[in-house]
Amino acid sequence: MATTDGPRDEGTATGAGVLVVIPTYDERENIDAVVGRVRAATPHAHVLVVDDNSPDGTGDLADALAASDPQVFVLHRAGKEGLGAAYLAGFAWAFERDYAAVVEMDADGSHLPEQLPDLLAAVGARAADVVLGSRWVPGGSVVNWPVHRKLLSRAGSLYARLMCGLHVADATGGYRVYRSEQLRELVADGVDSQGYCFQIDLVRRSVQAGLRVVEVPITFVERERGQSKMNRSIVLEAVVRVTRWGLERMAPARRHGDSPVPARAGG
Repeated sequence: MATTDGPRDEGTATGAGVLVVIPTYDERENIDAVVGRVRAATPHAHVLVVDDNSPDGTGDLADALAASDPQVFVLHRAGKEGLGAAYLAGFAWAFERDYAAVVEMDADGSHLPEQLPDLLAAVGARAADVVLGSRWVPGGSVVNWPVHRKLLSRAGSLYARLMCGLHVADATGGYRVYRSEQLRELVADGVDSQGYCFQIDLVRRSVQAGLRVVEVPITFVERERGQSKMNRSIVLEAVVRVTRWGLERMAPARRHGDSPVPARAGG
């Protein structure tokens, strides 16, 4: 496993100040191609594979990739603890090494690495603190999803927007860029949500903190190999937590007899 420290970049989020965090669990069929495409699309960025002790040997393959490329690193975790916990471990790794920006990206190829330069460009050109790769803004799209998956995703984003006052079209997507300084503050108190809910939680926190949130259209492509990690418990957690956050948000206004005023995100 490569262990050298990441470099510091005080400028915009382009170049070696960028760390792409890719959580994995049983993604041996995909990780080689995804890492290779990230390295080709953003040659100066570093990649951190966060593996949850995958039974299929994903971690071993990631180690081989790191051994052959000094800009690829691997963080091995004891076992499967969920997407949110894996990302938090990756974020902490990035903070310790002073990366200027951190990218979230799925390991299954659904997030096109070739679109990462567009997300990174938005950080500097549009002075964004958070950039969301959005499937549901003009120019965004989803490939090879059945109608019920599209409806579920759109409904989830709409519910989160209404309950949490989020002025973003895609609150549940997982292709994102954060400025590290702001991200460190967002997660300083810990985040115990997972899956869809983890992504909604970080958008909610970003909006509440007054950060500039920008959406960039992406094409989301359904995985071709391996099994999706989505299940009913992840969806249920999102519904329960978002409902609770929404009720908490509305409670102060109700006590004063006012209508809740939604928070606004930049972009």
